[in-house]
Amino acid sequence: MNTILQINDPQRSSPTFLQLGFRPFFLFAGCYAIASMMLWFGFYHFPTAVPDQLLLAPITWHAHEMIYGYTFAVVAGFLLTAVKNWTNIQTLHGKALLGLLTLWCLARLAPLLPPSLASYLLPTMDLAFDAWLCVAVLLPIIKTRQWIQLGVLSKLLLMLLSNVLFYLGIYGFLPHGAQWGIYAGLYLLLSLILLMARRVMPFFIKQGLANGFTPLNRHWLDIASLVTMLIFIVVEVFLPYPQLAALLASILCVLHLLRLTDWHHRGIWKKPLLWSLFLAYGWLVLGFGFTAVSKMNWLAPMLAVHAFTVGGIGLMTLGMMARVTLGHTGRNILQPPAAVDNIFILILIAAVLRVIFPVLLPQHYQLWIAVSQFFWMGAFGLFLWIYAPMLVKVRIDGRAG
Repeated sequence: MNTILQINDPQRSSPTFLQLGFRPFFLFAGCYAIASMMLWFGFYHFPTAVPDQLLLAPITWHAHEMIYGYTFAVVAGFLLTAVKNWTNIQTLHGKALLGLLTLWCLARLAPLLPPSLASYLLPTMDLAFDAWLCVAVLLPIIKTRQWIQLGVLSKLLLMLLSNVLFYLGIYGFLPHGAQWGIYAGLYLLLSLILLMARRVMPFFIKQGLANGFTPLNRHWLDIASLVTMLIFIVVEVFLPYPQLAALLASILCVLHLLRLTDWHHRGIWKKPLLWSLFLAYGWLVLGFGFTAVSKMNWLAPMLAVHAFTVGGIGLMTLGMMARVTLGHTGRNILQPPAAVDNIFILILIAAVLRVIFPVLLPQHYQLWIAVSQFFWMGAFGLFLWIYAPMLVKVRIDGRAG
């Protein structure tokens, strides 16, 4: 009977690499994190070598791709895997998963093509990917009537709309569309990450420590942080009220610092899959603090952005990919590979070089950016070295997935 069930299991009938969303999207996200940073290194440090005929200006391409390219790939892999756990309904696999991945790949390649071709291919492939991901997450939720998951879906839909704003701006239909699309996308992405961190980090900490410690969660804090974040996004992206944005960012900094304090236990620092996520959350807190300070012209706004992206998103996504891959390939999440610490150390160094060193030694700003880029690529290179074999090979426990 078990043999028959395995033969008829549509997930198991798919190639291993396409049995569950985390496999292809984590692998391709890791590869793209390196390839796109290599390209950005060339664009930034050797501007005279940039081709004249590109659809997007290099800085616009870099900002868009870090949000809607790299990070959205990690989000896709995570959610397609998590939704299956939440609903017990199989998400995209096999040819359908390959189709979604193909759309993502074509959208990443399109900006490098001649503008006459890129102008049609880029928005079509990119927005089609976003829309298909929304549908892939929505259908299992509808079938199981898990309406509590609509908070996640709403953020995906808003990110799709933000990407539409971006392209309306690029093609001249909306004067501030490109800027709105990038910053709305960034803050919605942060909102989604904070939501998922609130769901999984207390569980990860309790499970990882296994010493009876239960992270404290305050219901009023959940509500206050969500409402404040939504207001902050509207004010920061669309309204010319920097003082109000600074106030809201300060409140968010305090609220999330309190949450981080409620989750802290000294045992975290002995577990790389815990301290990486804890420090990533800390970088998000720092990002809100830097945002507030930047509104008073005491700090360059880009330092706040990179606290969010390199430190917060970079470390959080690596930590999540490292843990999810272990768990969903049948490995012991309490005993990660010995070198996993080094992945997180490298990305932490990249964040410190990109965010902190320019404040301390601004005269070497270009140097800090260049070295930070190399550490970023080193972190993802080590991630791929350790985790790529796990992502393409069958589970060690023989199960599908």
